[in-house]
Amino acid sequence: MGIELRKMRDNAGRTTAQAAAVFGLDRTKITQVEKGHYPITAERVRTLAEAFGETDTEYVEALSVMAEDRRKGWWDEYRGFVPQGFLDICEFEHHAKGMYSYQICHPPGPMQSESYSRAIFQDNQVRLTPRDVETRVEQRMRRSEMLMAKGTHPYTAIVHEAALRMQFGGRDVAREQLDWMLELSQLPHVTLRVISFAAGGFKGPGQAIYYAHGPVPRLDTVSYDSMEGPIFLHLTEHLEEYRSVVEQMTDRSLSVEDSRDLIAKIKKEI
Repeated sequence: MGIELRKMRDNAGRTTAQAAAVFGLDRTKITQVEKGHYPITAERVRTLAEAFGETDTEYVEALSVMAEDRRKGWWDEYRGFVPQGFLDICEFEHHAKGMYSYQICHPPGPMQSESYSRAIFQDNQVRLTPRDVETRVEQRMRRSEMLMAKGTHPYTAIVHEAALRMQFGGRDVAREQLDWMLELSQLPHVTLRVISFAAGGFKGPGQAIYYAHGPVPRLDTVSYDSMEGPIFLHLTEHLEEYRSVVEQMTDRSLSVEDSRDLIAKIKKEI
């Protein structure tokens, strides 16, 4: 919300002081709103949009709906116990109308089995205590439940063959993980496709990408992994660039049926 309001203000060529003057507030309050530290009502969203000359009514209404949804999400239970980036991803998914994930080193978080997730967190670069490991595993399983078992919006996962052959936790855990992915791929809202080694090179192959479709295209969001946690991109030029990357990866991937066959084949080879 804060990012979108800042973009709207920047596009209108207005300062924070001018935005604050619309409500008779101190400009620091607008700054806090734009940083996501302070909520804003749907009525004030519409007022700012009018003041900034924003004419995209569907976009403004989508923002207004988001402003009205002030309920705490299930992920807030983990605030202070898991990295903030993990919570941001959950909120990102909560508002999305469809998701696309590309992974090269391991299957996407929502499609990981409990044992596989535990193995990944135990191998974390910063060594975690057993309690921290279990908290992160629990939070990841809750996230998986929301997107997989209770999912109502399309979820597409494109996984590189390299990720399927990584044996976090050993051979038994790796086999269990592949079985779990095959099971999830049968869900009606889940699409699982694999980019095989034979596909060759393509744009952005070494970067994990998560693209979420918002209520309207302007509210789409891209996330990619970094050592410090997920990085979120919202600018129009970024969205256009990553849409083309997503299309190319989809074109290079195997069909759903061939992807399942390859996963089954890899399981036998492990």
